[in-house]
Amino acid sequence: MPRFAANLGYLFTERPLIERFGAAAAAGFAAVELQFPYDLAPAAVKAELDKHGLIQLGINTLRGRDGEFGLAALPGRERDWDAIFKQALDYAVAIGARAIHCMTGVVPVEQRPAAETVFVKNLARGAEAAAKHNITLLIEPINPRDRAGYFLSRVEHAADIVAKVGAPNVRIQFDFYHIQIVGGDLITRFEKYLPVIGHAQIAAVPTRAEPDEGEINYPAVFAAMDRLGYNGFIGCEYRPRARTEDGLGWAKPYGVVPKRS
Repeated sequence: MPRFAANLGYLFTERPLIERFGAAAAAGFAAVELQFPYDLAPAAVKAELDKHGLIQLGINTLRGRDGEFGLAALPGRERDWDAIFKQALDYAVAIGARAIHCMTGVVPVEQRPAAETVFVKNLARGAEAAAKHNITLLIEPINPRDRAGYFLSRVEHAADIVAKVGAPNVRIQFDFYHIQIVGGDLITRFEKYLPVIGHAQIAAVPTRAEPDEGEINYPAVFAAMDRLGYNGFIGCEYRPRARTEDGLGWAKPYGVVPKRS
């Protein structure tokens, strides 16, 4: 049976971030993922995780300046990348996170060859540092409709980057929402790249709402993930249509059931 994690940047946003951990646990989630938790003290986050018995999955590196949407592949920004990566790694270690999503940034077409070289080198340095703490680095293809010019948009490109880095703790974050928009053929592509997939995420297409509407047959996807032996968590990175708890009916057959108070 698939295991689901609450993305606290998208779910339970009716509450302040620090209160979303308890809300996720009460709703029946066993794990959470964060995006940009840096306004909270790591000790406060760790206390919430411990209090509610939650597993902490990934956090994101910072976006950089307005419009950059990450620094990992930006030529000329290597020193800034090293600084924000160290910030993310220190934070991840402090809260016991398992992964860091390394955001590539928006790259003009003419800079893409140079960006590829920068990205591979940045990931290689980061992977070596993260390995000392048993932390995985994730890279995610993001569709150009939501983020025009983002360096990674296709899972095939992400797999090529993973191969070029050659580190066992650099893996793909396979977001079915983005990959459906860019190329579809989800189950076949998931199976093909499963050896280099470190995490999965879901949302409806095209609305990015709960995964019970739209183009993707998620029950079939989940069954295929089980059949293929995927044993990681699946991050719920969708925008609820209304109150988060009211839209979790889709998850009940998979064990996400509210805890009794």
